[in-house]
This record gives sequence, structure tokens and C-alpha cells, in this order.
Amino acid sequence: MVERKQLSIYEKALAINLNPRIYGVFAEIGAGQETANWFFRVSGSAGTVAKTISAYDMTMSDALYGKANRYVSQERLHAMLEYEYALLEKRLSPTRGTETTFFSFCNTVRARGYKDSGECHGWLGVRLQLKPGTEPCEIVLHIRLLDESNADQMEALGKVGVNLIHAAFYHRESLVDFVESLADGLTTGSVEVDMLRFSGEGFRYVDNRLCALQLVQSALTDAAMFNEKGEVVQATDALYKRAILLLRGSFNPVLKLHLDMIRQARTAFFNVMSEDQKARSLEICEISMNNLLRDGTVDHEDFIDRADALQALGKTVLISRSAEFHRIASYLSRYTTEPIAIVLSIGLLNELFKEKWSANLAGGVLESFGRLFKNGVQLFVYPWHNTHSMELVTAENFKAPKNWQHFYQHLMQNERIIPVGVGDPSLLANTGRKIMKKIKEGDASWQDWVPTEAHAMVERKLKS
Repeated sequence: MVERKQLSIYEKALAINLNPRIYGVFAEIGAGQETANWFFRVSGSAGTVAKTISAYDMTMSDALYGKANRYVSQERLHAMLEYEYALLEKRLSPTRGTETTFFSFCNTVRARGYKDSGECHGWLGVRLQLKPGTEPCEIVLHIRLLDESNADQMEALGKVGVNLIHAAFYHRESLVDFVESLADGLTTGSVEVDMLRFSGEGFRYVDNRLCALQLVQSALTDAAMFNEKGEVVQATDALYKRAILLLRGSFNPVLKLHLDMIRQARTAFFNVMSEDQKARSLEICEISMNNLLRDGTVDHEDFIDRADALQALGKTVLISRSAEFHRIASYLSRYTTEPIAIVLSIGLLNELFKEKWSANLAGGVLESFGRLFKNGVQLFVYPWHNTHSMELVTAENFKAPKNWQHFYQHLMQNERIIPVGVGDPSLLANTGRKIMKKIKEGDASWQDWVPTEAHAMVERKLKS
């Protein structure tokens, strides 16, 4: 595999300016015209820039792109991309449409304002032809601007914009190169890219779930998600004002046990929720990167098999870099103030008391629990069958490690830890590893432990 040559932002803008086949328009709202500005800084901007515009005034913006409920949204971005591209093609296609690949680049951003401390984020996209005369495709991403000053945010935004346009024309054959090039020239920690989506006939073979995976794998975001239809979604849109029930696991394979864990936890969770909260609740299955990596690499086909199985069961899937429970709790709490329940087994509950998960925290295990429960998060603990003692271990009779037993009772008494029942005790007889062994050995009894909806994915794995 040829290693990607990393270019500076200046070199990228210049390469595009000097390419006679690339020509487009820029429309930027919310943080200046920082992307277009890069193409004016380098030589040959007339070779790329047909027009730039900033429609800051809402009335002017509505007149161009139609009214919007939210101005920093993917709906507004799509309207901008469509309008600007259509106008460009209408006016210039007759004279240069046979030789030029047209594009429209747009962004709508909420950057740091005067005496402002709110969330700074934005939507960026490029609508482009892959070849002259073809129907356009779109590439859209969502970013969080993490710098404190407006000036730093504007600088970062401009660089991401150039990186996106350059990647759209020069790196679209390699998802890894495309994603990693988005961070070129940026200071570490200045931007998070938490959603990336390709659409259009020219990108019909792109699986956007792999885009979500690659963003996490390349450390451009802590987590990315897609819904039960396989559509990548942005966390704010998906989680805002929703109660969340999250099950962590490898789901290799998805088991009837997993469904029972969700079902039993849902019953207990709903006991303390209003009807409106129940109606808006969301069930998420989360896979962390440490459950996907094998010898330092990710098997994409294996990942898609797991994703397909969870989607067939109607679940939203979250991919994260957060092995620690307190990190995933903090991530979810960023987007909702509604109740959050994390479902786990007795085995994982025991893991929470091990120092390796809090080695980077000054307060150790106690601080990790403090961060975990900071925003009212609750742990819903599912029983485990001890095959040696034949005892059913529950949250009530679980024995926390020595020196933590009084603390554990405190968590139980204050309902930070909630015990849940088991619908079918026979499901506890086998673990995922045992079922996976049956599958590999061709033992057809695996079908008794895997939901019918997920059989096709397991059978597909057997044939590969």
C-alpha cells in the first residue's frame, strides 16, 4: 500500500487552482469565508473560483435557499449545495460543461461569538461531478469546533474546508486516505469530525457505516453512529432530548441473550419514566474499537456482519474509542439531559473496580465512578450463572472486591446500580465465545442461541 503524501493546506489549494478541470462556487455562513480565502491566498484562484458568497443575514439567506427552522443544520446545508450547484451548472455548462467537473462547496457554522460559551459546530459539504457531464454526488460532514477563540475556530474551519475539497477530488478512491487527510494542517484537538456521508449514484458502492468506523479508527472522533436503516446520523440529531438505553458488547455474534438483557433492562428503566420519555427513548448497541481490533487491524466484513445483524433487530449502532465506561457516559451526557441507562453483565461490573480502567485518573477507581455517575447515569446489571458454584449471581448478591464492598452498597442504596432479572435462565448457559466456537466448528446448534433475524449474517460469515 502506497503511503499518502501529506500536503500543506497551501499546496492543496494551489493544486486545485492549477487543475483546469475543477471549477466551482463557495457559499459560507457563520464564520467568514475562510475556505474560499485559501484559494485567493495562493496563485491561480481564477482557475477554481467562479463565485463566493456569505449570506449572513437570515432574510437574505432565506431568499436564496428557502426558510429554515435551523440555520446550522444539514437541511440548510443541502439547500445551499443544491441551489449553488444548479445555478453554476445552468450558467456555465453550455460553455465549459464538456471539460469541467463542477462543484459547489458550502458550510453553515456556529462559531464562537462575543461573550458566547455555547456549542460551536457546523456542517460542511461539497456537491461535485466525478466526471464532466455526469450527475453530481455529495459528500457531507459535521464538525465540532473545539478551540476557544473565534480566530482559531475560523482558521481550523478554513483548513477543513480545503481538506474536504481536495480529498473529494484526489482521495475518493481510498476511505482511509480521505478521512485522515481531513485533519491535515490542524492542531491536535482543534476539530472533531463526527459524521461523514457520501451520496449519489457515483458513490452508490460506498457503505457509509464504514465511514463512521473510519472516523473513529482514525481518531477524528470519539464515537460515531448509524441507525437501524444503516444511515449515518449525527449525535445531536439522534440523541437530543431522548432517554437512552445502551448495551455494550462485541456482538460477535448477536445472541438471544443480548436481546433479553435489553428487554429486562427496558422493563426496569420504564418503571421510572414518563410516557413521553418512553416514547422518545432510544436503544443503542455500542461496540468499542477494542472489540473490533484483531492484531491491530479491523476486519471490515466482520464489522458489517455485526452491524447488519443489529440493524435487522432494529437497533441503532454506536462505534466508540471509549473502553472506559465513564467516557461513554460522558459522551452520551453531552447530547441529552434525559435518563441514561447502561446495561452490563456481572462480569463487566466486576471489571469497573479494576485499577487498569482508571490508571490515567488522579483519583483512580473512585474518580472513574464519580465521572460515570456524574450526570445521573444508572447501571442496569444483568445476572450471571457461575458454572462452578452453580450460583445465580445478581446485583444484589454480587460481592464487590475487598475494600469496595461498602461503596458498592452505597451505589445500590442510592439506585446508581439497578438489578434486573433474567427472562430465560437457560440463556446464561453459553457465552459469545462458546457460540462462536460452535459456529467455527460447524455445530448447527448455534442457531438455538442466535436470533432468527441474525442467522443470515452468521451464514454469510460461514460461506466467506
